[in-house]
Amino acid sequence: MSDSLTIPSDLLPRDGRFGSGPSKVSGFQIEALKAAESMLLGTSHRQAPVKNLVGDIRQMLASFFSLPDGYEVVLGNGGSTLLWDAAAYALVQRRAQHSVHGEFGSKFAAATLGAPHLDASSILQADAGSIATPELEEGIDVYAWPHNETSTGAIAPVTRLRGADGALMVVDGTSAAGGTELDVSQTDVYYFAPQKNFASDGGLWFALMSPAAIERVERIAASDRYIPSILSLQDAVANSRQNQTLNTPAIATLVMMRAQLEWLMSNGGMAFAASRTADSASRLYTWAERSELARPFVGSAPHRSPVVGTIDLDASVDSAQLRAVLRANGVVDVDPYRKLGRNQIRVGMFPAVDPEDVSRLTASIDWVLERLVD
Repeated sequence: MSDSLTIPSDLLPRDGRFGSGPSKVSGFQIEALKAAESMLLGTSHRQAPVKNLVGDIRQMLASFFSLPDGYEVVLGNGGSTLLWDAAAYALVQRRAQHSVHGEFGSKFAAATLGAPHLDASSILQADAGSIATPELEEGIDVYAWPHNETSTGAIAPVTRLRGADGALMVVDGTSAAGGTELDVSQTDVYYFAPQKNFASDGGLWFALMSPAAIERVERIAASDRYIPSILSLQDAVANSRQNQTLNTPAIATLVMMRAQLEWLMSNGGMAFAASRTADSASRLYTWAERSELARPFVGSAPHRSPVVGTIDLDASVDSAQLRAVLRANGVVDVDPYRKLGRNQIRVGMFPAVDPEDVSRLTASIDWVLERLVD
């Protein structure tokens, strides 16, 4: 059986976790959980210890992203997917434009398209592996796009659309935030979840919100539009200013996120994180470009993600068979996005991943392919 192949230990990554979400969790985060056992885990989120934990994270995120004056770190229950519905209720005034180049951009578009109180959204669609960018259009009050499309490994620029005065720039940063360079001033709402570059678990969303976005939230909340409490961004802003969430948050998630932020900040913050993922990505894409059996799925080099790498495999390679051998040897979660339906692998290269392990991964793949492909 091919999955009984034993990859030499000197080739194998020291840590075989390359998932595109959740990220590899580091040992120091587990130690942080142990230290939090008595005063944080299993305690009230309305009391000082947990509120201080939330406050620490909000302050560190503000520092990590060098938030412009007036911007606020807002958080709430649920993941980034919940924010799509919250935006449809509490952020879009009348009509949104969505730049879609993968699964997650299309899901946000579906949320506003299905909202009965909004005009039909404008959709700019690009093929998987390329990107779509916003275009000036009359009547649009929210321009939305993913910074990094997790499903395809394509990364788009984050720049404010010229001439779109009064409209909000709403960017999904879920798999990009904390792993690549960003000028937050180019956005009004930059939202993400903690299970990617911040190496924690899901169940929460975070958003970096501009004064214009907060004003829009308050204006819509004051109108006669019905907004469910869990989707109320006004409630989320009010609770965040008190370092809490509407309902009980996942405290263990917050503990691990704080530990990851401490590690990132102590090593140089955003510049450190971006250089680390860029190093990993360079190793992966250089290998694929030189290989006779692999090539980067995203054709344009500037649009290849530094945090989620997608690699197409030659038709002579059975991706499922390759991944089975890797998994049997402790190298896990390099599966392609299921709905993309391609013969490929997808490699998470978040800051927690050691770039040297990416090199070891490619060496292990080469070793396996020599034995699987005639």
